[in-house]
This record gives sequence, C-alpha cells and structure tokens, in this order.
Amino acid sequence: MCIANGKFGERFADIAGRYTEQVKSLNTSWGGSIDLETVKDALESNNPDVVTMVHNETSTGILNPAREVGKLVKKHDAIFVLDCVTTIGGDEAPVDDLGADVAIVGSQKCLGAPPGMSAISVSEAAWSSIREKQTNGPFYMDLEAYKKSYGKNQTPYTPAVPLFFALREALEVIKEEGMERRIKRHRKLSKAARAAATGLGLNLFPELNEVSNYSNTVTAIKIPPALTDVQLKGGMKKRGIIVAGGQAELKGKIFRIASMGNITDKDMLKTVQALEEVLQEAGAIKTAGDGLEAAKTVFAEL
Repeated sequence: MCIANGKFGERFADIAGRYTEQVKSLNTSWGGSIDLETVKDALESNNPDVVTMVHNETSTGILNPAREVGKLVKKHDAIFVLDCVTTIGGDEAPVDDLGADVAIVGSQKCLGAPPGMSAISVSEAAWSSIREKQTNGPFYMDLEAYKKSYGKNQTPYTPAVPLFFALREALEVIKEEGMERRIKRHRKLSKAARAAATGLGLNLFPELNEVSNYSNTVTAIKIPPALTDVQLKGGMKKRGIIVAGGQAELKGKIFRIASMGNITDKDMLKTVQALEEVLQEAGAIKTAGDGLEAAKTVFAEL
C-alpha cells in the first residue's frame, strides 16, 4: 500500500508496480494532508504486507506524519518503508522512533553531497521479510549481498569511489556544524522563506491538518496571476537564483524555494530580494521590501 499526497509518493507506487501487480494506492490530493483515519481504514480493509510513504514531500512542500502513520502500520504487522531523502541531514528523522523498517536517504539533498549514492537502514523485521522473498529478489540491488559485504567494509560490486569520498567530506561538514544546529538552521531558513512569501502577499501551497507541517527543506508557493512560472523562474535566473517550478499537474501553478544542504541566511535574503524584484517588475506587488523585512525578522528572532 502506497500512501501519497504528491509526485514522489505516487512514484513509490510506480516503482512497486514494476515488481508486483498487488499495489494499492492511497492517494490524497497533491498538497493535501494525509488523514490518519483514512490510513487506518485502508490498513484494515487491505491488510498490506508493506506500506510506503514519503516523509517530506518536496513536490508540494509538506512534512507528512511519519510517526503517527508508523504506529498504525505496526499494529498491522506490516513493513513500513519511509522515504527520508529530504529530511535526513535537514530535519529530525529518528527512523526507529518513526517506526520505519526501511528508511532511505540520497546523497544529493540535505546531506549536501553530489548525486549518485543512497543509504538505507533496515530493521530486523524487514531483514526477515527480505530473506523470505529472496528467491524473487533483484541481483544488482540484493540487500543481502550488501549486508554480507558491509561486514567486511566492502561493497559487493565495483563502487563509485569518488562519490564515497565526496559523501565522506559532506558528512564531515555536517559533523563540524553539529546535527542539532544544522536542523535548527534548516528550520530557520524555511520559516524565513514562508514569512517572506506571506509578507509579499503570496499564498503557501500546502493545506495542513493537525498532524502535518510545512516542509523545513522546501517551501512551495502559489504563483500569483500577474506572471507565469516561466517569467518567475526566468526572472530569478537572470538575478543568479534558481527556483524550481511545479511538477506534473502543478506545473505553472507553484514555485519552490529550497532551504536544504549548506544554504545560508545570506543566500535566503538574496533569494527573497530577487523574488521581490521579479514580482515588482511584473506588477504583482507595488513596492519591494516587505518580504525582506519579514525574513530578517525571523533571522533576528532565531
């Protein structure tokens, strides 16, 4: 069963569908919040062996309730697979406390390393499930082979050695900053981005409920009617700032500001200033300054 409220949650279902036809998608509207009662009912009616969810859905800028969903999954003795690609290294993601049997992180997001590597954690329950189904498992991504080689500080196949060195250096940077301070910085940056957007009269995209939160690594904002996403992204790029647009059904409707990795307060202020200039140029705002002031207030408080 694949719980989804965005592009990457739905991608989980696409991936699972390559291996089995028995995939149940539990979809919420993109940007909407996951409803725990709906999850509970779906677990009871479908009795899945595996449940997948994205912790931080960057396509819509929402942080999903992993801990609450994890508790529900555990009651049904299912394996909980959690995509932590954009939380580990940028937000709290204690995978055992969240109930994740398999947690996944990529090198290129909050860890701040080049793309091309992934790390996972696997619980004892997940290992048991893997061993039971090993005859139908893949060859190259055989986790049992990786586990066996890991015990000898090796990989089962030829690794991308430069990426290992790059990831090691990125982890040294994280260690030097300290995880607690790093998470605090990510939260401060995202709060400043949200405050700036609100100060400029823009609307944040996600619709929260009592168990969801705004993402602390990506801020999703609705594009105002005065300009298109091409104008907005193009105007930002001319000013040396890259922002992402919406994906699939959200293309042309939202833009997204990242606050993950090694971004600084200065970087965020430059981004807000560029956004103000683009909006003013398009006639979406009359005067600039409110967004910068709102962001600076956040930085002064935290």
